[in-house]
Amino acid sequence: MTADVAPATAESAAQGRSKSWIAGMVITVLVWAFLVFDVVGKLTKPQAVIDGTLKLGFQEKHILVIGLVLLAGVVLWTIPRTAVIGAIYLTGYLGGAVAINLRAEQPIAGFVLSGAYVGVLIWVAMILRRPDLRRAILGR
Repeated sequence: MTADVAPATAESAAQGRSKSWIAGMVITVLVWAFLVFDVVGKLTKPQAVIDGTLKLGFQEKHILVIGLVLLAGVVLWTIPRTAVIGAIYLTGYLGGAVAINLRAEQPIAGFVLSGAYVGVLIWVAMILRRPDLRRAILGR
C-alpha cells in the first residue's frame, strides 16, 4: 500500500511544478510582450512616445538610449542562462522609471508604481518558473 502512495505523491509534486512553471511562463510572456512593446515604441519614436518622454523631462535624443538600455535588459531576461541577471537589471531599470515618474509628479497608482508592478511580476514569474530560485529566495 505504501508503494502506491509514493508514486501518487511524486505525480502530484510533478503536476505542481508543471502548473507553477506554466503560470510563470504565462506571466513571463505577458510581461515580455509589454516590455518589447515599450522597446519598439522607443526605437520607432511615434509622437505619443516623444510627447510622453518630453513630459517626463527628457529630450527627444534620449529616447533611443532609453530604448536600447531596456532592450539589453529584455534580452538578458529572455535568455534562460542570464535570466536572473536580466531580472536584476530590469528591476534597476524599473526603479529608475518609478523615480522619474515620481519626480514628474505623475499619479501614484497608475504611473509611479507601474514600474514596481512590472518588477514584482518579473520576480513572481522567475520564482514560479525556477524551483532552484524559489528555494534560494523562499527557502522552499
